[in-house]
Amino acid sequence: QVQLVESGGGLVQAGGSLRLSCAASGRTFSSYGMGWFRQAPGKEREFVAGIRWTGGSTYYTDSAKGRFTISRDNAKKTVYLQMNNLKPEDTAVYYCAAGPTDWGFGRDEADYWGQGTQVTVSS
Repeated sequence: QVQLVESGGGLVQAGGSLRLSCAASGRTFSSYGMGWFRQAPGKEREFVAGIRWTGGSTYYTDSAKGRFTISRDNAKKTVYLQMNNLKPEDTAVYYCAAGPTDWGFGRDEADYWGQGTQVTVSS
């Protein structure tokens, strides 16, 4: 069993930065693939970034490439999403998710979800 708690969301102007954190509980955190997803009003939840349990492989949606960086600290059981050069279209609730070691970061294959943290980017 893994519990996930996100933090770090807030209101920021376009061009600004935020760092999201996802703290996990559970003994087997280091074996999970971890991902960040987001859901804007009226839209489906979408993949943003993912990281393998080793931290050696990272994956991003096209809109996040070059602006967002996902990282993890297995000793602290925490995964991070550094978001730079934020745009109004990044406004959404951001969710942390944990999935299988070989997870392809498909939304429906996630095993655990956090409660989400709101990110609002003003123009």
